Amino acid sequence: MKTPLVALLLACSASYAWAETDFPQKNNRWFEAAEAEIESKLAQQPITKPAKNIILMIADGNGISTNYATRIFQGQQNGLLGEENVLPQETFPHSALVKTYNVNAQTPDSAGTGTAFHSGVKTKAGVLGVDETLNVGDCSAVESASIASIAEVMAAEGKAVGIISTASLTDATPASAYAHVASRRFEDDSDLPEGCDVPDIAAQLIEQIKNGTIDVAFGGGQRHMLPESRKTIEGTAGNRKDGRNLIEEAKALGVSYAWNEASFNNLDPSADKLVLGVFAAGHMQYEYDRKDQPSLADMVKWTIEALQDNENGYYLTVEGGRVDHANHAGNLYRALTDGVAFAEAVAVAKEMTSDQDTLIIVTADHAHTLSFNGYCGRGTPINGLCMAIDNNGVKHTNKMHLMLDGKPYSVASYLNGPGSILTEENNWFGTRSVLSQEEATDPDFKQQSLLPTPSETHSGEDVAVYARGPWAHLFDGTVEQNYIFNVMNHAASAKER
Repeated sequence: MKTPLVALLLACSASYAWAETDFPQKNNRWFEAAEAEIESKLAQQPITKPAKNIILMIADGNGISTNYATRIFQGQQNGLLGEENVLPQETFPHSALVKTYNVNAQTPDSAGTGTAFHSGVKTKAGVLGVDETLNVGDCSAVESASIASIAEVMAAEGKAVGIISTASLTDATPASAYAHVASRRFEDDSDLPEGCDVPDIAAQLIEQIKNGTIDVAFGGGQRHMLPESRKTIEGTAGNRKDGRNLIEEAKALGVSYAWNEASFNNLDPSADKLVLGVFAAGHMQYEYDRKDQPSLADMVKWTIEALQDNENGYYLTVEGGRVDHANHAGNLYRALTDGVAFAEAVAVAKEMTSDQDTLIIVTADHAHTLSFNGYCGRGTPINGLCMAIDNNGVKHTNKMHLMLDGKPYSVASYLNGPGSILTEENNWFGTRSVLSQEEATDPDFKQQSLLPTPSETHSGEDVAVYARGPWAHLFDGTVEQNYIFNVMNHAASAKER
């Protein structure tokens, strides 16, 4: 026998009156929100104008799991339970899943992934700006294997180009926008093998500024630009053995140079059109530790202000590079604070641009092995220990949820990494220690992991891409990573429809 409600719904279905059905849940906030979302989606229209400006924003290592944790972390920092929070990129109308593998690697490396979205072809792990015909480390094949990057394509079309990273400017992801080398390790000439006559990555950066490809570059990496006789901002010696001071060479070209927060603040976006900012010997500081360095959002704001005066528009690539490094260290807290800093940079880019002429693409190069444990109640600190679900309310019970060994556990952990419970001292056997919430939420805490590795590894799973602006609707379904280049190129060159 059918219940009265089921009978009502069947009757409505038979008369094609679903839209007018008086659902008993029609005033429920979740139901109402979903109906409003449908109306919003129905109102969306593809933007098929040419993209005057293109901004590609990469949170390095920000896989689906890290993005999820960042969403909750930011929400909890703002006084929410966390899950209901929405990151700026998650408000973009179009999205897709991205397959990240390299041609020779199920689990990718950032050089191969960066080359894919910056140049439109998948290639081997560890190489930059070259196709898969090159064997890693073979300098003799670089010229024949070199491919054009989106920065080079956009510059040739008269657009201004900016490159921003919180990592070293010579690191894999930013370097994939401008460099062509047989190994991502060739950051300066001290890294080049004997007989390699291809310029190192740092030298190529300065050459790309000199030839007009790059207008603005902000990031770290002083040691790769200075000779051994010169000291970096941190007091360490430069790496270069050829005696070249690439920073002085850039300044001789008329480039304005910044090295700390004060000198960055003295730059004038309306007057300084060739700019190099190198704020650390190696990578820039984590956001949690940041002192005397501009934030990622500040660098994005300044660069958009500087590039937007170009009558042909601009191309800007932005990397939140240290999300990746914190994940490698098993230090979720810093991964999340850098993830929030990246989200703030996305918000700035969104606020400063119009979706009618600017295509913004937000993605990641690869994922990490971060995963989530147990059944935790709402409001459990995402970087802390799991709290039990309250069956009579919404927020957690404020009591630890325990595993079968009677011990609490962290919400998030890594499948491998330096926080492994297996230790060599115990003949690769381990037991979990009893943690307090205070210990687990300490900024320096390394998440417990399963398998022991000196550095947590990447994961091969898909990442997300979010997009808004001209031709953003081309992101749909599941795509290959190199497809991102083709969308950017199409958007910049498309005729208005």
